[in-house]
Amino acid sequence: MEEVDRIIVHSLRSIGCDVEDDIQSLRQFGTELIIATVVQCLKVILGDIDLPSSLPPGMSARFRLGASLANHVQDLGYKGGDLGYQTFLYSNETEIRKIFMFLVEKLPKESSQAADEPIGASVLLQRAISTEINTQLSMAWLPSFLKDKGVRTRSKPPGWQIEGACCLQHYHSCPVFIPKSIGNISNKVPKELRSYYIKHLPYVTNQTNLHRDLAPSIMEANSLEVAVSQDWENEWNQIGLASRLSQQEFKKRKYEKLLKMIKDRLQQDSQLQEKIDSQTAISDLNQILTNIETQNKTGNVKTKGSRFAHTEKLQYAKDEEKTMSQIGPAVPEKDKDTEEELEKKRKEEVDSLRTELSSITAGLEKLELEVKKFSTGRQEMEEEMASQKKSIEEKNAAYKVKKRTLDLLPEAEANIEKLQQLVETSSQRLINLSKQWEAHRDPLIQQYNELSQLNSKRESEAEKKLEEIKLFRNKMKEVADDARRKEELHKQLVSEYERMTKDVNRSAYTRKILEIVANIKKQKQEIDKILVDTKSIQKEINSLTGKLDRTFTVTDELIFRDAKKDEAVKKAYRFLAALHENFEQLISTVEDTGVVMREIKDLEEQVEIESNKKVLSNLEKISVDLQQMKKENATLLAKVKGK
Repeated sequence: MEEVDRIIVHSLRSIGCDVEDDIQSLRQFGTELIIATVVQCLKVILGDIDLPSSLPPGMSARFRLGASLANHVQDLGYKGGDLGYQTFLYSNETEIRKIFMFLVEKLPKESSQAADEPIGASVLLQRAISTEINTQLSMAWLPSFLKDKGVRTRSKPPGWQIEGACCLQHYHSCPVFIPKSIGNISNKVPKELRSYYIKHLPYVTNQTNLHRDLAPSIMEANSLEVAVSQDWENEWNQIGLASRLSQQEFKKRKYEKLLKMIKDRLQQDSQLQEKIDSQTAISDLNQILTNIETQNKTGNVKTKGSRFAHTEKLQYAKDEEKTMSQIGPAVPEKDKDTEEELEKKRKEEVDSLRTELSSITAGLEKLELEVKKFSTGRQEMEEEMASQKKSIEEKNAAYKVKKRTLDLLPEAEANIEKLQQLVETSSQRLINLSKQWEAHRDPLIQQYNELSQLNSKRESEAEKKLEEIKLFRNKMKEVADDARRKEELHKQLVSEYERMTKDVNRSAYTRKILEIVANIKKQKQEIDKILVDTKSIQKEINSLTGKLDRTFTVTDELIFRDAKKDEAVKKAYRFLAALHENFEQLISTVEDTGVVMREIKDLEEQVEIESNKKVLSNLEKISVDLQQMKKENATLLAKVKGK
């Protein structure tokens, strides 16, 4: 039974039941675990069922849950005995084993396979993490300096790092160049680029300044390439195929659009820059005033002026030199000005410059207004000139027509005849042209219809091919996903196989099953031998009883004949009859003892079965549940009376 319990527990875990690793037999199952596993089995077999997976607090709800579970199991075709709420609430090992064997047989194979299928690489990672955590929790705690994996630092004095943190670094990536089309380098790559790849391009490991930046750089380059390829594939599937262009033409058009966008942006930026340059003069004047104020406050003459100040100095430097040369050497002043007078002069100069600045800004604003007015007037004048040019052209055309008509008036009759002849000849020419046009038009129309039909057919064929291409792409994606999923399944199975204990495998289970079958065969052979022996013994007993009856009848007849003549023979006859009765009683007592022994064995087996049923514990549970039911009923009655 232990092997059967292990198989049942393994199958329950495979469908998602929360069975702990310590539980290996059904004897360790409690009431809550039994109900949770049965509900999970029914959900897997029947689909979505509105049943709670845990015991409710109220006793009436528990009884209803047990009755509903019994009904569902009976509906599936269970015929192992009477089922009721007591089967699940007051469980019995043998009955629970029968129910679980029935439910495990009813489990669909697809659900078991789906439960074994991997969700992805995250499952492997979670399992590896769980195994590592379990191993670390099972180990005793040790300080870092007592472990073999401790890493000593080179600091002075020497110390110990935190375990597992010796190789931690900041994530820093660098641009890495990877050659394209390396697999077919002789065909797709030019000679110059190929020679650069072979001779001058450094290896990826040498392109980073630090060796620790290699892995982050490669990861970033790969992720960028994957993102770009996915975006290109989506754009090509959505827009490129619908445009009916080749990939090179589509890329060329996209490149031209990007260049146009860049040109437009540059033009907009240049226009904005022109507007900004017109405002630099005012900012330069403000800078001059700020420099003068700083001079007054600090007393330093050397200041960094603006471009406007430097240009003024450069312009008037030569004039100052000329004037100084004409005047001659400077005459030393007799009375020097004091600092207060200098400050007053500087303030007066600042005020005069501010007034000049305000006047200049006002003049600039007036000039800007005049420029705007001039530009608006210019636009209006240009519009008027364009309208006048159009009117002049129209008047010139009308003048030419009227002049021709006036020239024709002196010889009106002859000119009218000439005009009539011209009209007739032009009408005949139009008729001939229309006939010629009709002659040319019919084959052109036929050709146009044929070409339109061919074009429609080609468009339909192109649409069909596009649909086929999309279908093939979807199939390729499905096949790739399937292959990826199978690879993940293979990896998961390989990892599970590596993590499994190699001592216990399928051959061991098959060996155990074969041993059990061999033991059953031996037991069957022994039972057959015992049956043969019992049949032979029964035959011997029957033959001996027959012989005994025949000898007794013969001796009875002989002694009865002589008993009439001799009294001693009469006594012998009486003893013979008493002996025969005693032997019959002895045989009957032996048979009765055999029956009693068999009944004793049956009773012992029943006692074992009843002891396995946990009658006492179930009685205690029933009594506790009965008291709880009484309390619930009392509370309900109190509520009803209160209402």
